Amino acid sequence: MSSMRRHAPPRRLAILGATGSVGVSTLDVVARHPGRFEVVALTAHAQVERLLAQCRRFIPRYAVLGEAREARSLEQQLRADGLATRVLAGPEALVQVATLPDVDTVMAAIVGAAGLPATLAAAQAGKRVLLANKEALVMAGQLFREALRSGGAQLLPIDSEHNAVLQSLPAGFDGDLESAGVRRILLTASGGPFLRAPPESLTLVTPEQACAHPNWVMGRKISVDSATMMNKGLEVIEACFLFSARPAQIEVVVHPQSVVHSMVEYVDGSVLAQLGNPDMRTPIAHALGFPERIESGVRPLNFFEIGTLNFEAPDLARFPCLRLAYAALAAGESGAVTLNAANEVAVDRFLRRELTFDLIPSVIEEVLSRAPVSALHDLAHVLEVDREARALARQCLSGAGAARVRQLHG
Repeated sequence: MSSMRRHAPPRRLAILGATGSVGVSTLDVVARHPGRFEVVALTAHAQVERLLAQCRRFIPRYAVLGEAREARSLEQQLRADGLATRVLAGPEALVQVATLPDVDTVMAAIVGAAGLPATLAAAQAGKRVLLANKEALVMAGQLFREALRSGGAQLLPIDSEHNAVLQSLPAGFDGDLESAGVRRILLTASGGPFLRAPPESLTLVTPEQACAHPNWVMGRKISVDSATMMNKGLEVIEACFLFSARPAQIEVVVHPQSVVHSMVEYVDGSVLAQLGNPDMRTPIAHALGFPERIESGVRPLNFFEIGTLNFEAPDLARFPCLRLAYAALAAGESGAVTLNAANEVAVDRFLRRELTFDLIPSVIEEVLSRAPVSALHDLAHVLEVDREARALARQCLSGAGAARVRQLHG
């Protein structure tokens, strides 16, 4: 490392979703580079004890929790420790810390639609946005791109697949695949825990089984999305906005080993891929240090242990959520918002054991068939479409609605 790097000012971080799997991995990478990063703000929804432990270690200037009661509890414990961290609460506080003048880098790792306003605000404020919250682009891709341009922000993807694509594109890629000589983007998917399961067995799947991913350690919601392959569908939508790609330029490839994280095929027939052990610290370290490479703590890849890499086409009959994602893209701007909202409601009901696993795509398809499609004008409109789609999903899951879903899609 050069003396110039050692004396450069540290990057000042706000980590939105610090207690989740991506947030924890981010702090692990940060801890490996004393003096290179300064943690200015940490946020969590409700995990007071975990956030308290992080505050004690990294001494942020701000900490945010979802509710005032949890915030008061955290503040009392921090004061007892003699720490001066300022504790805030609520969605407005997320926006506040994401746009602080003394923050230059925002890790957007809040799962679901809840992270959208703060992530969009960070882009408008000209921050370097490390995007692990794919819903920001799924729900408001065009608005987000406009915010990046107007704010002069920089966007670096954290999803392992999109980060792999970025690493496989030419340096200085300007958003034009054709001028870069790119024919298509190949997003890899593990297939999750039910890749080989008999379809009739999916009715009996438990939340514990759905969250037991064979390769990755992730939160519960994203683990279920991986099991249904909705996660890959959302990534296809996200890739369209990240790389200015048409849906036809993006292909999903099932790769059970999760070693090849994605590939880019060029017009000359070359295919460049990014490989590595399935550990989120790799894309996190890539984005934190960009354009430099920094130590991540990830175990080196051992090709002799891997032995064989397999690839196959996704079975859309087994994974209808992937088909629904392409359908939502084709429907228009609000289609992706509706898709995401219906999926969040359905997955939540499944995790609460109020919906069987096999009916998750059925609920989503029913909502997509009933929701109107419209252009999206601003964030308020996006959130309105999101609320309406959630209400429709809950209606589909009510007594008569649930019976209709089972009848139509059983």
